[in-house]
Amino acid sequence: MNFIEKLTGATRKNKSLLCIGLDPDPELMPDSVGVLEFNQAIIDATSDLVCAYKPNLAFYEALGTEGLDALKGTVDYITGTGKIPVIADAKRGDIGNTAKAYARAIFSHFNFDATTVNPYLGFDSIEPFLHYHDKGVFILCRTSNPGAADFQSLRCQVEGGHRPLFEVVALRASQWNTYGNIGLVVGATYPEELRLIRQSHPALPLLIPGIGAQGGDLALTVRYGVDARGEKAIINSSRQILYASRGKDFAAAARQAALTLRDEINQQLSSLRR
Repeated sequence: MNFIEKLTGATRKNKSLLCIGLDPDPELMPDSVGVLEFNQAIIDATSDLVCAYKPNLAFYEALGTEGLDALKGTVDYITGTGKIPVIADAKRGDIGNTAKAYARAIFSHFNFDATTVNPYLGFDSIEPFLHYHDKGVFILCRTSNPGAADFQSLRCQVEGGHRPLFEVVALRASQWNTYGNIGLVVGATYPEELRLIRQSHPALPLLIPGIGAQGGDLALTVRYGVDARGEKAIINSSRQILYASRGKDFAAAARQAALTLRDEINQQLSSLRR
């Protein structure tokens, strides 16, 4: 089963476009709960509510070897069910030979179903990831952070005139999508750009961060992010769900937060179909 098939299966089975970002921060986690134990409790409480999970590798790398062991254990725990895809929020981008090593680590060692990559170095930095045909590759396009416009809004000369850089990235992504395993990262904090990208690239899956703590508009995200079937929008939330409580009820609180957001997304979907 490839990434898109697994994503579609989870989306339909769980009636969900919600992705939970598994970003463990010891300062926000309950006392005396380890990273792997924390993640497993969150997964157990929410696996029927999500279309994907997305660990951000930086939070695990910051914890040293113990963090990397917890990352491997987390991915193994999720993939053991074979039902929910796991996306590495790695944002890798390097020259071809180094990119091969990054791709091998993410897809062969850690066994992620998909990853995020940085296109700044061009096609040869992304190509090694694409050769894993059953894996998903999400190219950073219009990111959710405040400084995104510093580069992504710069106008570039391309075929047919001038376009902002993020549109050029989306165009190139479609041109590189030989194996049908490319998606784009587009932040919920930029709804107009999200609309333009979905309009221009109706079939690409979109990984959409920026809901919750970053303040993205949920109604606009759903309206502009989904494809014609109301799918292929992976709407991520991390802190709002993970840290709904620091008490012993953290997993139950996370479930309630995830359920609320999943249902809010579905309500927005229903309003589009009326």
